[in-house]
Amino acid sequence: MSYLNDPRVLFAAERTLLAWQRTAIALMGFGFVVERFGLFLRMVTNQPLSATQRSFSLGLGVTLILLGAGCAVLSALQFRRVLRTLSAEEIPRGYWVSAGVWLNYLLALAGLALAVHFVASGL
Repeated sequence: MSYLNDPRVLFAAERTLLAWQRTAIALMGFGFVVERFGLFLRMVTNQPLSATQRSFSLGLGVTLILLGAGCAVLSALQFRRVLRTLSAEEIPRGYWVSAGVWLNYLLALAGLALAVHFVASGL
């Protein structure tokens, strides 16, 4: 429980949430690049990829995307846990503290949809 009665505590927690959000986006973006790298190699070499190469890029890419989605959800849950410890003085009146949380949930949902799409199109 915080005893500072200072809104900077909330803003520090929100900056941490946004840092984890950027990490989730980076992981998901890297997963997308890894998954699509097989397509790039096929275009450059004008040869089809072997099943091993395709399954490796698919598996690693989807794993990174799901890791990013999990990171987004866990950071939103952690931020909510921190919010419950703050007093009313630490949250400015009218400040919407749920925006970052919902954005993280939407980001995780988008990552999950992307992973499902890749797996379904890769089979």
